[in-house]
Amino acid sequence: MITPTEQRNPRTLAIDAVGTTEILRLVNAEDAKVAGAVAAVIPELARAVDAAVEAVRNGGRVHYFGAGTSGRLAVLDAAELLPTFHTPDDLVVAHHAGGMEALLRAVENVEDSEEGGAADAASVTSRDIVIGLAASGSTPYVAGALKAARAVGATTALVTSNPAAPLAPLADIVIAADTGPEAIAGSTRLKAGTAQKLILNSFSTTLMIKLGRTWSNLMVDMVATNQKLRGRMLRILGEATGADPEACAAALAEADGELKPALVHLLTGSPIADARRALSQAGGRVAVALGLLSASA
Repeated sequence: MITPTEQRNPRTLAIDAVGTTEILRLVNAEDAKVAGAVAAVIPELARAVDAAVEAVRNGGRVHYFGAGTSGRLAVLDAAELLPTFHTPDDLVVAHHAGGMEALLRAVENVEDSEEGGAADAASVTSRDIVIGLAASGSTPYVAGALKAARAVGATTALVTSNPAAPLAPLADIVIAADTGPEAIAGSTRLKAGTAQKLILNSFSTTLMIKLGRTWSNLMVDMVATNQKLRGRMLRILGEATGADPEACAAALAEADGELKPALVHLLTGSPIADARRALSQAGGRVAVALGLLSASA
């Protein structure tokens, strides 16, 4: 049976016979369907987030497994969490079939290896959650990882664009965004890939929010790795506290460049040491730390 992502799209049969603008309109019209497909799977996505929150709070990790476009998107999502939310390197781990070499160019047969997926999942423990990404829902590499994860008692999830995914029985949570046939048959770097990107963005962002790595809608756990981000930290402090740039810079310097203790210090007037202590007691959650300091005052 041909999977939805491999079927020919009746809306784009003449895509090679029209002008440039019309090609772009056809592709864009297909892209516009993706957000709705993702919206339809929010309940399942919420289950995956809640399972990940529980896993992390119990000392576990989040593992992504994918091949080709799916694996590259997984690597991208995991890599961006460190500068955005100051996550530990091994909190969200992306495993890409074929490793680093396959990120830049296709490596033959690696996605067809269940053994490769199982080998890459050797570090998974019962406290972890494993999320397999497979547009077709049938990638052997992902199957191997999910089977290995199940064998050690980890929670498993599958992100796919095939509602009848063959790998579904291996997942405790199935997130199947039905994006339908691609503009170019089988080119899952298009709608299916966009859906995976949206799902991963939503999953990891919500996970970080639930873990207290934001305050309101501000990034308060970010790492300033360049001048632009250092400027953003000062703007965040100013927006959150109303303090002038000089006071924000002084607080940030006193907090050794860490935004959260500087923020709590400016909001409460508490010494940096007390702000750090409250944040530690609050598990890093700014709102809880503010409540602790308010109660003690």
